[in-house]
Amino acid sequence: MAMITRWEPFRDLARLQDEVNRLFGDGTYRASESVGWTPACDIYEDEESVTLRFELAGVEPKDVDVRFENGVLTVKGERKLEKEEKRENYHRVETSYGTFTRSFSLPGTLDPERIKAEAKNGVLQITLPKKAEAKPRATATASTSRPPSPRPPSSSGPRRSRPSRP
Repeated sequence: MAMITRWEPFRDLARLQDEVNRLFGDGTYRASESVGWTPACDIYEDEESVTLRFELAGVEPKDVDVRFENGVLTVKGERKLEKEEKRENYHRVETSYGTFTRSFSLPGTLDPERIKAEAKNGVLQITLPKKAEAKPRATATASTSRPPSPRPPSSSGPRRSRPSRP
């Protein structure tokens, strides 16, 4: 029985572009990369760090490579198809398999020596701490200033509010 797979037209276009680049020696072609699938990624920032979270369900941590070089974070990996199931009721395959590569240009305010990566429950979390000089600081004048004193009540009596206009 033949396996049914989801057709992804952009995968074919990317493969064609890779072949043309290789044919003309563009230099952007990397033989180790192929177009497979693209994991979802969330990126958020706080005062201390920038964090990237990748959805990698079904990917073994040993099959993921995380590199930070020249301000670019690259995550490469592979989701392997364990075995082909042969069932008569198997109508659709929507899970993508194969290799993936994601690259992100990051600011120079991050400290590459303290990068942490943790895989848990199918999610890869990469934390990139900020350098000390990039973290926001509280100003000294704000912490030493006194709170404003309350206003003395008006000597002309209570204020009357105007009726609102329609």
